[in-house]
Amino acid sequence: MAYFVESFWGERNNGFDVLYHNMKHGHLSTKDLADFIRERATIEEAYSRSMTKLAKSASNYTQLGTFAPVWDVFKTSTEKLASCHLDLVRRLQELIKEVHKYGDEQIKAYKKTKEDVSGTLEAVQNIQSITQALQKSKENYNAKCVEHERLKKEGATQREVDKAAIKSKKATDTYKLYVEKYAAFKSDFEQKMTETAQKFQDIEETHLLRMKEIIESLSNTIKEVHLQIGEVHEEFIINMTNTTVESLIQKFAESKGTGKERPGPIEFEECNTSSAVEARPTTPLSIGTIVPPPRPASRPKLSTGKLSGINEIPRPFSPPLTSNSSPPPAAPLARAESISSISSSASLSAANTPTVEDDLLIGNLPTIEKLCETPPGVSGGPSPVSLGNQDTLPVAVALTESVNAYFKGADPTKCIVKITGDMTVSFPSGIIKVFTSNPSPAVLCFRMKNTSKLEQILPNAQLVYSDQSQSDSTTKDFWMNMQAITFYLKKLSEQNPSASYYNVDVLKYQVSSNGIQSTPLNLATYWKCNASTTDVRVDYKYNPESMNMPSMLSNVQVVVPVDGGVTNMQSLPPAKWNADQMKAYWKISSISEKSENGGK
Repeated sequence: MAYFVESFWGERNNGFDVLYHNMKHGHLSTKDLADFIRERATIEEAYSRSMTKLAKSASNYTQLGTFAPVWDVFKTSTEKLASCHLDLVRRLQELIKEVHKYGDEQIKAYKKTKEDVSGTLEAVQNIQSITQALQKSKENYNAKCVEHERLKKEGATQREVDKAAIKSKKATDTYKLYVEKYAAFKSDFEQKMTETAQKFQDIEETHLLRMKEIIESLSNTIKEVHLQIGEVHEEFIINMTNTTVESLIQKFAESKGTGKERPGPIEFEECNTSSAVEARPTTPLSIGTIVPPPRPASRPKLSTGKLSGINEIPRPFSPPLTSNSSPPPAAPLARAESISSISSSASLSAANTPTVEDDLLIGNLPTIEKLCETPPGVSGGPSPVSLGNQDTLPVAVALTESVNAYFKGADPTKCIVKITGDMTVSFPSGIIKVFTSNPSPAVLCFRMKNTSKLEQILPNAQLVYSDQSQSDSTTKDFWMNMQAITFYLKKLSEQNPSASYYNVDVLKYQVSSNGIQSTPLNLATYWKCNASTTDVRVDYKYNPESMNMPSMLSNVQVVVPVDGGVTNMQSLPPAKWNADQMKAYWKISSISEKSENGGK
């Protein structure tokens, strides 16, 4: 039956709007179904872990006594139950992938449908516009006719009557014109609306059939696993039935028995003194010599770039070091710090069709997808933030990353690397009006991709929620606490009412590092000390492999602390000595692959 064709007309012609938004709600239902299945998988996975833990505990129960073999039956049965639930988790995760695939197909179908029904939207706007104009012209026509008749009856001058007649005639013609236009627009509207309503019904029928298929697949999957669980229980019952009291006692006797021979008689025997001897050791006992292992071989170096030359005043003697010897225990750590940032401003409006391809990529670090809007209480996909049909709100996302590395002497294995990042969202001041004027503003959300490369993610707990149940370790979804965000932005606005935008710190994260391979600039230090001078050499090397897109390092500063009271310093290239901080500073404007010796 063509239910949509028959049921979405109405006086104000709003049926198209209802059907169009209903189509978009279908994708939200798909997302909710995926979330439901994911939550079920999380529960099943937790249950499987608990059953595995319970199975292990069965091995820890006392293995003494005749009851001990029964624990093996419990352990085997519990392990099989855990395996059944884990198999259900695997099947549910595969089903979630199918739901996501269907959701992507929905989005593509919706985009095509939006293009297909654009003519119907125009017809709806035309019929609504002509209906309003027709009503106004009718009211004007009636008013002019009544005025004309009133003047004739009241004996007004002929000039006034003629003037009113002209106005009445003009109103009559306008009214007739709008009646004719309405007839034409009505015919076009009815034809296109009929076709579009049927198209929307076809989409909904396909959607509901697909959702029922997914639910049927979910139901069958759970049914199959429950049948497996039933088989495990039946096997447990059979095993317990076969584990009789007699078999337990027999097994204990066979495994722990001390023998079937009973003790024989023992008679008294007199002592034989002829066999008595004072035994002495013929050779002394000796203790072997422990030989220490050979010392490890002199350490790898980073070559070429050199920063050297510091003289100190006399100080207590310390053993001299050659250029190939290990650095002294008290040699300070060389430290390198690199900070990079990237920003993206995305203007989102109803005219835009958000896509998951709008990513910001920083080196080999995580990707932050475009901020998006979703209806309150629904963790849906991206949709635009807008003030109206024409107004857009640019929301900027800034990611600032720092690479901190500590290099100990010339040994690259002792390099300590920590890579951290901060995410900041800049809101335009105009968005405060949008949030405060709506008691339930749409929830802003974003997705962080490539999270498998992160060791830690710390969202701002007061402003941001995160989805802890996501089974995909490569992505993580976040939602903003709109009430808290609104309150925070209002507070910033009160403190600085003239600002055009306000920055909000959203989250921090730490990236997994691979030691010295993760640093854009590698360092090695070599020290040679005696009573009156200290020679320092710092080698550096540009490391483009640490970045997805190698970029130039600018304003590089190398700091080397030297204590003991420096009176004179000579270095190549020239460096500055800070007597208060007891540190030498080298500054290099830029380092890249295009630098001399490839940045070495």
